[in-house]
Amino acid sequence: MDGTTQHRILVCTSCKGMDPDRRPGPELIADLRAALAGHDGPPVEVAGVACMAGCRHPCTVGFQAEGKASYVFGGLTPGDDIADILTFTNLYQMLADGWCSSVDRPGKLRRNTLSRIPAFAPAGPAASQVVAETANVPRSVEPAE
Repeated sequence: MDGTTQHRILVCTSCKGMDPDRRPGPELIADLRAALAGHDGPPVEVAGVACMAGCRHPCTVGFQAEGKASYVFGGLTPGDDIADILTFTNLYQMLADGWCSSVDRPGKLRRNTLSRIPAFAPAGPAASQVVAETANVPRSVEPAE
């Protein structure tokens, strides 16, 4: 990887933890920014999102980068899970396509994955070729009507 890909960690700022009067997202954002200030790898943006629709699994954190699979993890706690989030950040930056198996993810991120979304394929001749090739692959399940 050439280090030019921008990586982003998104943290839900609406999630409520065990204490209904406290929202852990802003604390997690501050902890991540402080920890990443001394990060040796490429820069990582940490941003808050008003809601990531993971309300049953506070606190929700997402990872995204252009050309890579995106992840959403839930049930993360400021303080307790910072080391695992940083370990995954390093792994995610090294993966060319962002795709990794659950056994490669540290701590809670192994079992608290809410979603993994494949990278968005850009339009153009290369994307058209992929679509044409996959159109000829036999399907084991018929499409819904």
